[in-house]
Amino acid sequence: MEYDGHMAFIIAAVIIAVYLWSACLIFYREEAKPLVSDESKCFDPACRSIVIKQGSDKAVLMIHGFPTTPAMYAYASERMKAEGYDVYAPLIPSFGTDWHDFIKTDFSSWYGWIEDFYLALEKEYSRVCIIGTSMGGAMALKIAEHHKPDAVVTIGAPVVYNSLFRDRIVTQWISYLGRIIGLFTPAISPCIITERPDSDDGNEEWKGYGGSYPRQGVSLIWNLRPIRRDLGLIRAPLLSIHDRGDRTVPFANQKIIRRETKTEARFIETCMGPECHHTHHALLMYRSIQGELMDRIAAFFSSCSI
Repeated sequence: MEYDGHMAFIIAAVIIAVYLWSACLIFYREEAKPLVSDESKCFDPACRSIVIKQGSDKAVLMIHGFPTTPAMYAYASERMKAEGYDVYAPLIPSFGTDWHDFIKTDFSSWYGWIEDFYLALEKEYSRVCIIGTSMGGAMALKIAEHHKPDAVVTIGAPVVYNSLFRDRIVTQWISYLGRIIGLFTPAISPCIITERPDSDDGNEEWKGYGGSYPRQGVSLIWNLRPIRRDLGLIRAPLLSIHDRGDRTVPFANQKIIRRETKTEARFIETCMGPECHHTHHALLMYRSIQGELMDRIAAFFSSCSI
């Protein structure tokens, strides 16, 4: 019996240690590394940065998600051009090129690169607005926490990944083991996706990396924590858009943003039906809703300039 008691204690201790190390990310650290852009390596021309300059004094920065590319903003960029903005939808280095490069990078490096991009626009233009989708939405929130964009729009932005006890949110149970899985493999079934023929409504044109990337996933999860913690620092006008049936980032994330931001904020809840064969996540790609959403985004930006 004493032996059984010792074994039970050891097993419990191991489970707690694994939980703290892999799920709570205790002792996890990372530092931003400089990234070099080389869009000649893009696996599809549509993955390249979208840059539209027309001599405007106002610009919009569009930040793509994980692990996708600026192709998601093909429609939105033309709409913002029509609204008189210079448009920048940059390809974050290591995305849209080769997943072997991607697995050498992390969120801190991606964010450092996009923050520098934003700061360069801030020096060049009298007004800079931001649109960010998914991870790009989280980056837009982080920029707004530390800088002064004129307006921010987020689409399907996460501020937590797994928060079972505090928020009853679990995006993926397996991600609790992501740090352990990352010890053994940098990628699971990695591939390049140039189209999704089983999808529709514009999502069939999605371009990015397929598969799972445990270390990059852990990096994203770890970096969401300070973003959520600092939501109260945002002073820029904010428009948060999220679909109630989002299958990639749980809708409950918008509830956290609504509750914990203190700035002037507006919220749009979409509810796309099951007839749409996609994840209800990259909303500005979807033909059935992108026009209406861009109308509301343009109106929001205009109202912020008054």
